[in-house]
Amino acid sequence: MLRNLTPTVRAILIANLLIFAAQYVVAPEALLSLALWPLHSANPADSLPFRPWQLLSYGFVHFEFWHLFTNMFALYMFGSDVERLLGSRHFQIFYVVCVVGAALAQQLVTATMHVTAGPTVGASGGIFGLLLCFGMAFPQRQLMLVFPPIPMPAWVFVTLYGVLELFLGVFSLNQGVAHFAHLGGMAAGFLLIMYWRAQARSRHRQIS
Repeated sequence: MLRNLTPTVRAILIANLLIFAAQYVVAPEALLSLALWPLHSANPADSLPFRPWQLLSYGFVHFEFWHLFTNMFALYMFGSDVERLLGSRHFQIFYVVCVVGAALAQQLVTATMHVTAGPTVGASGGIFGLLLCFGMAFPQRQLMLVFPPIPMPAWVFVTLYGVLELFLGVFSLNQGVAHFAHLGGMAAGFLLIMYWRAQARSRHRQIS
């Protein structure tokens, strides 16, 4: 299965699996410094300080199997198509920007809304950026929901997913899920795509 994946997608998947396995060797507490901690915690005694590397490292940490499984399954489903589209170098930049953008969104929300939050972990910010790119690049590709099993074009799926995340985040539903981080990953991905498109148009005008 791994041989069918593109190089960067394979590397991200393996890195996530290895870090998940590491907690059973060194204990989960040893990985807490890699999680994304709020800039200001309501309970400093129960939290670790924020460190800059956490803006990226949190995206490779999962403490629950199903969290890891859903993120890696989405990476497996959509990542290789996006990497083939962008090329490995641009894909790497895109994924990192989405992960960091999701982290910044999470920090902004927790700081401005005075939300009591523990550490944030998971690749979801990067995955949501990939979903957005996939939906924009392959808008008519048919995707099937697990429940209910309804096929729909990729652009509809991505749009509905984004609206759902916004609704859940605004109304503070499904506590424990960083909905605004997911949206931040999508927003960062969208802005980078728009920047690359503007660059491409500028180069085309110069050549013409």
